[in-house]
Amino acid sequence: MGVQGLLADRYELQELLGRGAMGEVWRAHDHLLQRPVAVKLLHAQDAEGAARFRREAQIAARLNHPNVVGMYDFGSHHDQPHLVLELVNGWNLAQERSLRRVLPPAEAAAITAQVAAGLSAAHEQGVIHRDIKPANVMLSDDRTVKITDFGIARFAEESAGNLTATGKIIGTADYLAPERALGRPALPASDVYSLGCVLYQLLTGRAPFRGSTSLDVVQQHVSATPAPPALLRPDIPQPLSDGVMHMLAKNPADRPTAQQAATWLAAQSRMQTPAEHHNTAPRPPATPLPPTPRAGAHSRPGIRRRLTSRAVLAGAGLALFAGATAVGASMNSGTSAPPPPASPSPTHTTTPPPAQTSDATPSSAPPSTRPPTPTHVGDADGAWSAKHKGKKGQKGKK
Repeated sequence: MGVQGLLADRYELQELLGRGAMGEVWRAHDHLLQRPVAVKLLHAQDAEGAARFRREAQIAARLNHPNVVGMYDFGSHHDQPHLVLELVNGWNLAQERSLRRVLPPAEAAAITAQVAAGLSAAHEQGVIHRDIKPANVMLSDDRTVKITDFGIARFAEESAGNLTATGKIIGTADYLAPERALGRPALPASDVYSLGCVLYQLLTGRAPFRGSTSLDVVQQHVSATPAPPALLRPDIPQPLSDGVMHMLAKNPADRPTAQQAATWLAAQSRMQTPAEHHNTAPRPPATPLPPTPRAGAHSRPGIRRRLTSRAVLAGAGLALFAGATAVGASMNSGTSAPPPPASPSPTHTTTPPPAQTSDATPSSAPPSTRPPTPTHVGDADGAWSAKHKGKKGQKGKK
């Protein structure tokens, strides 16, 4: 963006990492503290864009957790706002999924357990992310998970408010919770639902719902029940499949909290499944999810959710769909991040798994498979991330 010299007299912009509608992200060097950082610059100077940018800084400043990208600094240089963030050497989960298509159940549970832990920390601070999706989850080169892009996050006490034009739904269609699809305020449980959609996709290679348009997908989140993951992929342990359906409960009160999900998924990730260990080790007993106020909601999802959905849709829900004048720019039913390049980085010698064409019988790549170096990382909303350089020891320090 033509920043000359040092930004704020300390940050040297070195390499463009990503560009989106709201801004662009640079790899930079902090000359004061002598460390690499990521600098996010705001494009637009309109009031709405500036308000979202300031809100992102305020929200990020509340959070300090190993599974959330750290925020170091916020300021303005020649009237251009900027955020200084922790630099993550790695790639996002959308790129990982694009290469591998599905993950072994234990690995998928381990990744989403870390996301749930980061969400729990955010929820404890009264922050709701509102856009959990693979493109907003970073995997560092040591496989630490980091939640990124709090650009549309809200404080829980203000979640009924909106920083966008009236009639817009903010989010991404594949991962949008039913209550948000109906225009209701975001809840911490809304993030848990979105994470359930991400886990479903990591396990099965497909989102819970598919349609010809974003609106088709959004309507299914309200009115339809997805096929249980174990039905699409028999090697998924039944307790893990049931847990995913629990996270996808239509009623927010029937979902686990982020902390409950983090604890349970971490336990699932330690379980050895026959498919991953060639039947050489017995499967440990399942660790159930903690009970919710409506016990049994996930044991017979089809009957209960159809009845609930009919009641919801009989009311004002469909009017919200019909009357919506616009859908948020980030709502799309495709993967928002571009696929990784075809040839791997010289630092990675593993061969990518072959492409698969069937949703019904996916197979998973070995856990040791790593994606090649992306040309750049970042989604259409300007979510920041860092290019993997294949060099150890260059992560930003807290």
